[in-house]
Amino acid sequence: MPSPKNGDGTLAWLRDRNRQRVMEILRMHGQISQADISRATGLSRTTVSTLVAELKEAGLVADIDAKSAHARGGRPGVQLVLRNPAHVVVGIDFGHSHVAIAVADLGHNVLAERRYELDVNREAGRALDVAAGMFGEVLSEVAVERASVVGVGMGVPGPVDRGTGTAGSATILPGWVGLRIGAEMEHRLGIPVQIENDANLGALAEQTWGAGRDCSNFAYIKAATGIGAGIVIDGRLLRGASGTAGEIGHTTLDESGPLCYCGNRGCLETVASGPAIVQLVGPVNGENLTLAQIVERASGADLRCRRALADAGREIGVAVAGLCNLINPERVIVGGLMSRAGEVLLRPLRESIRRHAVQAAAETVDVRAAVFVERAELLGSVALALLGSREAARNSAPLAPARLLNRVN
Repeated sequence: MPSPKNGDGTLAWLRDRNRQRVMEILRMHGQISQADISRATGLSRTTVSTLVAELKEAGLVADIDAKSAHARGGRPGVQLVLRNPAHVVVGIDFGHSHVAIAVADLGHNVLAERRYELDVNREAGRALDVAAGMFGEVLSEVAVERASVVGVGMGVPGPVDRGTGTAGSATILPGWVGLRIGAEMEHRLGIPVQIENDANLGALAEQTWGAGRDCSNFAYIKAATGIGAGIVIDGRLLRGASGTAGEIGHTTLDESGPLCYCGNRGCLETVASGPAIVQLVGPVNGENLTLAQIVERASGADLRCRRALADAGREIGVAVAGLCNLINPERVIVGGLMSRAGEVLLRPLRESIRRHAVQAAAETVDVRAAVFVERAELLGSVALALLGSREAARNSAPLAPARLLNRVN
């Protein structure tokens, strides 16, 4: 048997490693019971109980009573949370016409958030400056120092080239062309920033708090002004070689169809995106409806709006069927403004999947509406920051909590 290296294999090393695993599960779930920690880690309940007792003694973990946990959406019974209010993460969401920001603790609780209306598409510099100002404001609101921020996540409404850190489409974000977005934000904040596109952030929000919490393999479809997908495989976000995985809005449905802004013909977005639906419905009493108004009318008895969204659902279903054939997700979560139409959109989408996907994939996939719509990208940026803080903690050797506990013991 090879001799232990750097303490590997010793009882002290194993205890420290198990302690780190418990802390990792707490960071991941925000609040969780001892029994669920045991199931997630594979450790015995006795071992988990001993480790949790040590973490409590060190002031790193606290209980939430059953009544409080149940009110917050947790399971009945005692729940455990990390007890480190001095450490927070910040999420920044750039929409097409707004900047939003939120600060959260490591227990996944949003402590404060703000929103500012702004033409983000064309005013990149001002949008970044506004976000930097809001960053200071939310920290002041929760009385946390900048040095206590352990992660910042940021989202933009379009593809991001992860190699260069620039916007992947000059058409979607004309004012951001050539701008190294993450670096610009880091310069303003003095803190490293992670950046993602809006569909991926929607997937992270649903994975952390929403309809994807119990899934390891799912696709999140954002159906709004544009159409994109965030793909989670084996619990991890799929980004692709340059960060553009999931651009299903540019799946070709008709090679002789209308021109898309991407330069191709007959893309899904030419027939099923927000602008395409607005154009299809046309003027009502001399005025064009907004997508939000069309969705609202479709939820009622407006047959023209219902038909427009149902047709969009069928077309989106064709592209999602291809996705099902490729990755065989257990769930498809439909978010974005169009998801507000509920079954008007989802029923034809399911029918298209059954018609166009292979039988085994079509029969097992669960298609449902997302939990979050308006705040999906903001919450996703918070989840991105939490994910980054967990990875940073995992890569530190040993973790600070382990060092503290060693001193205590």
